[in-house]
Amino acid sequence: MALDQPSRRAFLAGSVVTVGAGGAYYLSRSDDAAHDLSPSFHSSDETSAFGVDLAGKPIMGSPEAPIEIYYWTDFQCPFCERFERETLPDLVRNHVGPGDVRVVLIALPYFGADSMTAAVASKCVWDRVRDKEPSAYWDWHATIFEKQEGKNSGWASAENLLEYTRSVDAVDADALESCLEDRRSELEDAVETDADRATKLGVSGTPTFVVFDPKSEAAGSLVGAQPLERFEEAIERIEDA
Repeated sequence: MALDQPSRRAFLAGSVVTVGAGGAYYLSRSDDAAHDLSPSFHSSDETSAFGVDLAGKPIMGSPEAPIEIYYWTDFQCPFCERFERETLPDLVRNHVGPGDVRVVLIALPYFGADSMTAAVASKCVWDRVRDKEPSAYWDWHATIFEKQEGKNSGWASAENLLEYTRSVDAVDADALESCLEDRRSELEDAVETDADRATKLGVSGTPTFVVFDPKSEAAGSLVGAQPLERFEEAIERIEDA
């Protein structure tokens, strides 16, 4: 199955060509836990060449990485959890760690109120750790996905998210609680702005990925819990575009 390579302009016009759909690809469970990874993270206040405002978004990998992957995710999304468990560890080891790729994480609350709560909590945590200990975000992010239960079953309520956060040494649960109380409206507006932008790009579900080369502006998308091979095909085609 080939990866189409629409330009950035095609994406901005809402014409996203996808590879696969939903959770079409199923892999065996990985023996490697996400917590075994230690990817670097950085922040940026710029708007990327793809047209995404990077402010407030965790970015995994080197700022100098030549290829970008935009990753729209929902903590309640079962196929996002599958991707995080079965594909992301090898993507990090093979491409993010060596400096070939950086991944921009964008919370898209596709499944309703608890998804929005988790998205806001994610922004709270990132805002807290990004300047002094950005890699701490990964421990929190991985922990929340490990706790995932049925969609809208209450597992991602604010109370439960705070409880999970208390198990993450480098993240202050009390600070998260204050942020959820004091900044929720502000951060919900930021999440909704990101969601509106995603809609304009043609993103209609999670997980959705766009592989992008800022120099050539070549871009291609993947949808669903795709295996590592699909990402490597996409990266190679975008590099060669």
